[in-house]
Amino acid sequence: MNASSANVTVVLQYRDPFSKAVAKNLIVVMIGISINYINASLIHTFCKHQIFYMNPRYILFIHLVVNDMIQVTLSLCMFIISYTIYKINASVCCTFILMALIMTENTPLNLACMAIECYVAICFPLRHAHICTIKRTLILIGLIWTTTMLSCLPDLFITLATVPLDFFHSKIFCLRKTAFPNPIILEKRDITYILLLVIVWTTVFYAYFRILSTAQTASEHAKKARNTVLLHGFQLLLCMLAYVAPQLRDVLMQRFPQNSTDILFAYYIVIQVLPRSISPIIYGIRDKAFRGYLKKHLCWTVSNK
Repeated sequence: MNASSANVTVVLQYRDPFSKAVAKNLIVVMIGISINYINASLIHTFCKHQIFYMNPRYILFIHLVVNDMIQVTLSLCMFIISYTIYKINASVCCTFILMALIMTENTPLNLACMAIECYVAICFPLRHAHICTIKRTLILIGLIWTTTMLSCLPDLFITLATVPLDFFHSKIFCLRKTAFPNPIILEKRDITYILLLVIVWTTVFYAYFRILSTAQTASEHAKKARNTVLLHGFQLLLCMLAYVAPQLRDVLMQRFPQNSTDILFAYYIVIQVLPRSISPIIYGIRDKAFRGYLKKHLCWTVSNK
C-alpha cells in the first residue's frame, strides 16, 4: 500500500466523533465566511471608486483578494465534503484540486509582482507612471494565469494518459495524491515548486533590499513601502508552507494515525486560512486611502441595517 492510499485509509478509519466534527466544521465555516466577508467588502470598495481601478497597485491587490476568495471557498467546500460525504466523484475532485492548485500558485506570483511595483514606485518615482500602466498590469495578470495553468494542467493530462477512464467515474477521498496519483506528477511538482521558490524569493528580496537602501535617506513613504514588502515576504512565507507542508503532513499522519483528522484540521487552518487573512491587513487596513473608503462603506452598511 502506497503512502497516498495509506493516508486515505487512516482518515476514513479514524473519524471524529459527531460533536467534534460539528465543532471543527463550525469553526472552519465561521472563519471562511469572515474572511470572505472582509474580502467582499474590499472588492466592493474597489469597484465603487474609480481612483482604485485606475491604479496598478490596487488592481494587483484586488486580483490577489479575488484569488484568495476563490481559494478559501474551494478549500472550505472540500473541507466540509471530507467530513460529510467522505468520498466524491473523481472527476469532480480533480476539478476542485486543479482549481485550488492554480489559485495557490497564483498567490506567490502576484505577491512578487506587487513587490516589483513597490520597488519601481520608490526607486524610480518619475518613471513609475510610464512603467506601471494599466495595460501592462492587466498583461502581467494574464501572464500569471498563463504560467500557473501551464504548471498545473499537465497534472490533468498525465492523469488522463495514464489511468483508465473508469477512474474518473469512481469515488475517492479528495486529496491531490488521490486525484493525480501518477508519481511523475510528484516529481514535476517538486521541480516546479523549487523553481517558483527561487524566482519569487529572489524577486522579493531584491525589491526589499533596494527599497531598504532608498528608505535610509528617503521619505516616510519609502519606509512604508519597505514595511509593505516585508509583510509581503511574511505572507509569501506562509503561502510557501503549502509547498513543503504536505510531506510533513503525510509523515505525521503515518506516525500518529489516531490524530489524522486533527492533523488535517491544523493543516487546513495554517496552510489555507492564515495566508489569506493577511491581504486585508496590508491594504485594507494599512493603506490610508483604501482604509478611508472602506470605513465609509462599512459605516454605510451598518447605518442601513
